[in-house]
Amino acid sequence: MNPELQAVHFFVPEHHISNIVPFGEGNINDTFAVTLQSGEQRILQRLNPDVFPDPELVMRNIRLVLDHLAKQLQEGGSGRDNFTPLSLYRGKTGDCYRADDGSIWRLMNMVKDCRTCQSVSTVNQARELGKGLGFFHRMLSTLDSGKLADTLPGFHDTPEYLRKYDAVRSSQKMPASLDTDLCCRFIEQRRSMVALQKDLGEKLTHGIIHGDPKVANFLFNHTMEKVISLIDLDTVKPGLLLHDIGDALRSCCNPAGETPGDKNTVFFDPEMFQAWLEGYFSRAGFLLTGKDRELIVDSVLLISFELGLRFFSDYLAGNHYFKIRYQNHNLHRAMVQFSLVRSIENQQDALVKIMHNTAKDANRLDNE
Repeated sequence: MNPELQAVHFFVPEHHISNIVPFGEGNINDTFAVTLQSGEQRILQRLNPDVFPDPELVMRNIRLVLDHLAKQLQEGGSGRDNFTPLSLYRGKTGDCYRADDGSIWRLMNMVKDCRTCQSVSTVNQARELGKGLGFFHRMLSTLDSGKLADTLPGFHDTPEYLRKYDAVRSSQKMPASLDTDLCCRFIEQRRSMVALQKDLGEKLTHGIIHGDPKVANFLFNHTMEKVISLIDLDTVKPGLLLHDIGDALRSCCNPAGETPGDKNTVFFDPEMFQAWLEGYFSRAGFLLTGKDRELIVDSVLLISFELGLRFFSDYLAGNHYFKIRYQNHNLHRAMVQFSLVRSIENQQDALVKIMHNTAKDANRLDNE
């Protein structure tokens, strides 16, 4: 019997299941859409044990966050914003199934009448994504982050990713190609960028972060005009809000998407940057200090470089971490992120000005 069928039978009797098929384009976990005989659909997901070595802690974090979100939404203390939270279904002996290979599976609700996208096409969508993450941060700002475990130690530790890259380069034979040479030179020219990590760790706002707030992890309504949920909560953990903000902007403000056919189409869109900030500030601007705001552009730059470094390192190491659809997929992903870094560098002064003006406007509206 297929692993997904064994897992789903822990949650749902076999005669209630109509169909189960692969779902989504996630880079880490295995996800399936389960259709019941009643027509209801649910999401079955296997946590990747190579990425999450302690899945019980991951599930504990998710329970704490989902319970808190549900309570906040029920009480209306943070406003609903039409937000629809995820929920976990219980099975025979709990809300997660441990397979014979040690992996953990869980079953969740499928949010109705929603759509996802891999890239943003309008400034309104960018603004909605900013609102969505801001709302998420605001609701969780009343949950003690000390109750959550750090399930991914070293996550967003750019100097450590650079050390791992150096180790891979010294232990593996470098594939000979123009693209690999370009990536190596790009990294060498920007080694000093990891010093930003120190700035991002001082006097900044800590809280509960999503950990992977890319565009594809937000659910829009069927018209693609409103964000109604945030999914893939495996990475929720204590952390710097700027790490979430930088990663969200990295993903949102690249209209070409994560894996465009032509990396030369990649650029960081300043209009989407401004719209995203407007959305975030309207929901959670009060959470950020002046130092946080000053470092927003630097955080986008650092996260983009970091992700490119991780993609390239995984490519050199044999593609063990990120799922790939073809041999050079991670190499292409790395070059996309490095193109994004270059675009941000070319506009850095203008982006900082946009951030300051947007923050001023947000403060003015708050005081009116």
